[in-house]
Amino acid sequence: MTGTLYIVATPIGNLEDITLRALRVLREVDLIAAEDTRRTGQLLAHYEIATPVVRYDEHSHARQAPKILRALAEGRDVALVSDAGTPLLHDPGHELVQAALAAGHRVVPVPGPSAVLAALVASGQPAVPFAFAGYPPRKAAQRRRWLETWDDWPHTLVLLEAPHRLAATLADMAALWPERPLVLARELTKRFEEIWRGTVAQGVAHVQTHPPRGEYTLVLGPKPPTPSRWDEATLDRAIAQGLAQGEAPSALARRLARASGWPRRAVYQRIQAGRTPLKDEEG
Repeated sequence: MTGTLYIVATPIGNLEDITLRALRVLREVDLIAAEDTRRTGQLLAHYEIATPVVRYDEHSHARQAPKILRALAEGRDVALVSDAGTPLLHDPGHELVQAALAAGHRVVPVPGPSAVLAALVASGQPAVPFAFAGYPPRKAAQRRRWLETWDDWPHTLVLLEAPHRLAATLADMAALWPERPLVLARELTKRFEEIWRGTVAQGVAHVQTHPPRGEYTLVLGPKPPTPSRWDEATLDRAIAQGLAQGEAPSALARRLARASGWPRRAVYQRIQAGRTPLKDEEG
């Protein structure tokens, strides 16, 4: 009989948020695979759980995965936990779950806390539909390109960011969506929980006077209604004027997309193609 891999959610700050089922599973399994053994050790000590723990993070997963799969094959049950919250939401573990399923092992979710959902439900923004984008790239140029890939998503968007990169990320967002609703959530469920609400442009100013501390969950509300769509002749004149003034195509596409009601991608294609007509369905 093969073992079961349990995907166990753990508290994101307040230790009281763990479920009774999660505590039972952590006590009963034969092994716990933890992203951060120190934090998981503190949780286990608090609840007097003595189950053996092994590290399973981005640096050790290639080495540890075969051992965990071998334990499952021997009929032992394993719990996978992240440093906080629900595993696999921007944490290591996806490959392990795939491998366990491929080997015929049972995979069971044990749901619970999630910083993504906690921030979303407290944001005041529509929760359906929403997309979770994880962390933006660290390098500036890659981050700007990555944000542009989300420009065509008009609904609520949730992402994560480290405190030392938050100001730069917000500045890049403001270049695309200055008036888009923004929620900055930090220290969720903890004593100094903070949820700030405003626009992206206001968020840029906020972090200048309130230095970021701790990891942030960002909730971007739906994009504001776009203006009436320009006709092709008006858009072409604006493109020609912008290029004549030396404006870079990518910056010109962003600016005209906000003003014209055309999707940024379609504006950029039109810039590259000159006055070649674009099909309406590209909008």
